[in-house]
Amino acid sequence: MPGACLIGRITVKNAEKWAEYRSKVPATLAPWGAELLFRGTHSASYAGDDPHRDVVVIRFPDQASIDGWHGSAAYQALLPVRAQAADVVLIAYDD
Repeated sequence: MPGACLIGRITVKNAEKWAEYRSKVPATLAPWGAELLFRGTHSASYAGDDPHRDVVVIRFPDQASIDGWHGSAAYQALLPVRAQAADVVLIAYDD
């Protein structure tokens, strides 16, 4: 299954703002052919220490789609809410 994945490592600071942000992200992903693969909360560590408690994995058709989504006006409009809601690290990986 070729494509590129975006991994978000997250520490929620404000649950209400985080819920607002999460409710709006799917509409920004749809035009880019993205699919939410996994969302979860840290349950155990087997090696190393990760300060972030939550993770999200989103598959895109390719890196260009990730770039387009991240730079889109629709997603950029959500960044102020995201900044209030959580500390987020976003990392892209190609298949």
